[in-house]
Amino acid sequence: MKVVILGCSRVGAMLATGLAKDGNEVAVIDSKESSFVRLPKDAQIKRILGGGVEHDTLKKAGIEEADVFLALTNSDNANLTAAQLVKQTFKVPRVASRIYDVQRAKAFEGLGLDIICPTVDTVEKFQQFLKSK
Repeated sequence: MKVVILGCSRVGAMLATGLAKDGNEVAVIDSKESSFVRLPKDAQIKRILGGGVEHDTLKKAGIEEADVFLALTNSDNANLTAAQLVKQTFKVPRVASRIYDVQRAKAFEGLGLDIICPTVDTVEKFQQFLKSK
């Protein structure tokens, strides 16, 4: 599977590392070179310096052949913009975004984007914890 990840945050780096170890072809895009220190030096992960809405950057990452695009920056706006661009322009089959703002997450799910909202997920986990004893 060919995966392009936008954002070399802790989540992005950990996910990229796991996917690469499982034999997937992984490229990570980040606007800060220093973010790539989160990736193991020996990992077979393509590192692309640039923005997630720049066509040239996305193409360098292999977006035209990608099976999956994951927008995992710390910016809801960047994630939503990149996800829409990749889904509409490059027709990547599976696109998902991390969105912290609950209202935005609901709104963009209504537009057909796959959204993962850590805010909602965390609340649900704590609710389960509180009900478990």
